[in-house]
Amino acid sequence: MITVAEAEEIIQDNKGDFGKEIVLFNQAAGRILAETIKTDRDLPPYNRITVDGIAVSYQAFASGIRSFRIKATQAAGDEPVDTEAPDECIEVMTGAALPATLDTVIRYEDIEIKDGIATILTDNITQGESIHYKGADRKEGDVVAIPGQVISPAVISLITSVGETEVRVKKTPRVVVISSGDELVPVDKTPTEYQVRQSNSFTVQAALKLQGVNADVLHVPDDVEKITGHLQQCLHAYDAIILTGGISMGKFDYIPQVLKNLEVEQLFHKVQQRPGKPFWFGRHEGGSFVFAFPGNPVAVFLCMQRYFLPWLHTSMDMPEKPPVYAMLDNDLEFKPDLQYFLQVKLLVNEQAQVTAIPLNGNGSGDFSNLADADAFMELPAEKTLFKKGEVYRVYLISSIT
Repeated sequence: MITVAEAEEIIQDNKGDFGKEIVLFNQAAGRILAETIKTDRDLPPYNRITVDGIAVSYQAFASGIRSFRIKATQAAGDEPVDTEAPDECIEVMTGAALPATLDTVIRYEDIEIKDGIATILTDNITQGESIHYKGADRKEGDVVAIPGQVISPAVISLITSVGETEVRVKKTPRVVVISSGDELVPVDKTPTEYQVRQSNSFTVQAALKLQGVNADVLHVPDDVEKITGHLQQCLHAYDAIILTGGISMGKFDYIPQVLKNLEVEQLFHKVQQRPGKPFWFGRHEGGSFVFAFPGNPVAVFLCMQRYFLPWLHTSMDMPEKPPVYAMLDNDLEFKPDLQYFLQVKLLVNEQAQVTAIPLNGNGSGDFSNLADADAFMELPAEKTLFKKGEVYRVYLISSIT
C-alpha cells in the first residue's frame, strides 16, 4: 500500500497525450487552447470614443470657447471627419474613431445642442477624456491567449477580435466508464430488496461532461469471461478507462486479475486513504490508462476529484490550479493510519477566513451527503486528533459539479 502523495506522483508521471486538432472558432468554447494567439493589429485599432457626445479641441476649450458649431455627425465605423476651425466640433457616437484634429470628448449630459450649436455646460473637463486610445490594451503582435487556457467566452472574444476563424485545440481523451457487479441494475429498472441502481457511472460521466469530455458508459456482470472480453475491446478503443467496483478482496472482485491477464501494467493497488483505499492504477502497452476505483459512491467521487481530474488537466497541458485551504470548524478524531478525506461544508466568516464544517455521514457508501458538501478536506495520516482552527487543504467538489 502506498501513500496518497506517492499515488499522486505516479499518476502525474504517467500523463497522456491525445494530440491536437483544428476547429472552427464558434465550436471551440470549453476546449483547451493548443496554440498562442497574437494580435494582428493594435487593440483598440484606433482612438475609440467611449461615450455619445461631441469631440472638441481641448485647446479651444481652454482658451474660453464654450459653444461649438457641429460640422458633422459621426457613427461607429464611419471615417473620421476633421475640423478646420477651433470652434468646430464633431457629434460622435460610442465606438466611433476620434478625428485627428480633436482630442477630447464631452458627453451629451454635459452639453446643450440647439440650432446646430453645442454649448458646454460644465467647466469640469479633462483633456483626453472619454477616449480609449489606440493600442492601450495590446500592441500588434502581443500575446493575448496561451496554450493550456480553457477557451472561455472571453477567450472567444480575443480569438475573433484578431481574425482567427480556426483555432488549434487539444483533443479530448476517449473515455469509457465501466461499472461492475451483479447487484447493480439499470436506472429505469426496479431493483430487488438486495440490489441497487447503477449511479456511479453516470456520476462520473456527468463530472467528465463538465470538463468537456463525452464519456461512454458500460456495465459488466461479475463474470470473468465477459469482463475480459469487454476490457480487451476497451483497451484498444479508449485512451482512459474508469472502472468502479470489483477491485477489493472479495471472491467476485475479478478485475485486478483480468487486467493482469490482459497485460495491463499495475502501477499501484491500494492507497493509504479513506475513502478509496482499494484504488488501482495501471497502463496498457497500447497507450490506455486504467483507473479502477472501489464501488462505493463517495470513494468514486473522491478519487475522481483527487486523482483523475488532475491527471486529465496535466494531460491537457492545463496550468496547475493553486491549492485551496480551509480552517477546521470542529475538533475531530480519526484513529486509522490512513489519510482521511472528510466531507465538509465551506463558509466564509467575518474575517474572510474559509471555515470547514464536517458533515457526518455513514461511510463511503453514503452518497446523500455529497449534495450538501462543498469539498473534501485532506487530513494527514500521521495524526489522529484534529483541532478546531487547524488549516488543511481542501478539494472543491464544485470543480466537478
